[in-house]
Amino acid sequence: MEKETLIQLDKRYIWHPFTQMKIWLSEDPTIFIEGKECFLKDIDGKWYIDGVSSLWVNIHGHRRKEIDEALKSQIEKLAHSTLLGACNEPSIFLAKKLAEILSQSMPWDAPITKIFYSDNGSTAVEIALKIAYQYWVNQGIKSKDTFISLKYGYHGDTIGAVSVGGIELFHELYKPLLNKSIKAPAPYCYRCELKLSYPSCQLACLAEMENIIEKNIDKAIAVIVEPIVQCAGGIIVWPEGYLKGLRELCNKYNILLIADEVATGFGRTGKMFACEHEEVTPDIICLSKGITNGYMPLAVTGVNEKIFNAFLGEIEERKTFYHGHSYTGNPLACAAAIANLEIFEKEKTIEKLAPKIEVLKNKLLEIAQLPYVGDVRQKGMIAGIEIVKDKKTKEPFPYSEQTGWKIVKAARRHGVWLRPLGDVIVIMPPLVISEENLERLLEVIKDCIIGLNYASS
Repeated sequence: MEKETLIQLDKRYIWHPFTQMKIWLSEDPTIFIEGKECFLKDIDGKWYIDGVSSLWVNIHGHRRKEIDEALKSQIEKLAHSTLLGACNEPSIFLAKKLAEILSQSMPWDAPITKIFYSDNGSTAVEIALKIAYQYWVNQGIKSKDTFISLKYGYHGDTIGAVSVGGIELFHELYKPLLNKSIKAPAPYCYRCELKLSYPSCQLACLAEMENIIEKNIDKAIAVIVEPIVQCAGGIIVWPEGYLKGLRELCNKYNILLIADEVATGFGRTGKMFACEHEEVTPDIICLSKGITNGYMPLAVTGVNEKIFNAFLGEIEERKTFYHGHSYTGNPLACAAAIANLEIFEKEKTIEKLAPKIEVLKNKLLEIAQLPYVGDVRQKGMIAGIEIVKDKKTKEPFPYSEQTGWKIVKAARRHGVWLRPLGDVIVIMPPLVISEENLERLLEVIKDCIIGLNYASS
């Protein structure tokens, strides 16, 4: 079908996520038709470096032969069967593999051993919240009805997930619909809410978290966080020691710790899971995005044996976890995930990241010197560049100027596909990207920020 016809059909029928459709309808969108390694090709035949892994899901590159073949093999046997009262092979094999990887990666406290399937990050979080709440109810504790989370946090777009989210632009509108939660200061060192500086602050934001937990201990169900990097909040990289301290607080006050590793899991931070950086094992973990390399919708909520055992009982006790959906444990998605995890093992993906992480670090140091760059933040293969109007005062550009979008649109003209978070330029390419292509990606970003300087002078 011709490009113009496709654009007309898109504008006629599709409502795009996180998109002001009035602007969308006035512009010509890019239509992708092919992917290979770390590249995407549009309908005009132009190739782009996929600088954000197709929204943070692609790990090993587009069109991986191993995952293609796993899906073909599974579809010849079984596309779907329910997990309600039945089993299927791929879901069993994947649960075993994930439990083993989680236990090996995070062995410091009670290991994650039980796997509950869903289909995306929001539902993984929704399930975690419901499990955490019912965990206490099943033990006869019904006073706990409030979650503690962080400002600038993002955990998805379902009502429960929005309730623990802390990004005003996304979440403020829906406050009348939301469940009970309390927001603690984020460890956002560049824009510290407490007006302090790290490390002289001695993690004062963690002390604030303790005050909140202590004051609300009777009603606090759990603390839910994106460990080490709050991605959608602007690639906020935590100072060392915050996560470890948070785990100790949850132990001290006997509340649960939920780690939302939907964005940070599967190698993004330089380790398989972000919690590994500070030797922390959460009570509940949420995984999605990179779990299938972007091939199929799949998510996991993993829990330890203590939590799982609280749901065991006689029928009349009504301790069952009444949650699920039609596609829970879909065999095709699970087959793709198994193949994806096998690539990690076969190619030693994590072990090979160090040189690329160093390339990213060095290029960010160069970019940090540019006039409109207020801060650069990095953890492993995740990075954010915060663009500001005034480098000295940290004054941001007016929201209406959409400065971040100006930069990424310029980058697209040079064959680099990016999507900003406000005025934070997000860098999260597939882990398979070569050092050469990573350097190219960063040079384009640097040039486009410099171009912004020329345009403003």
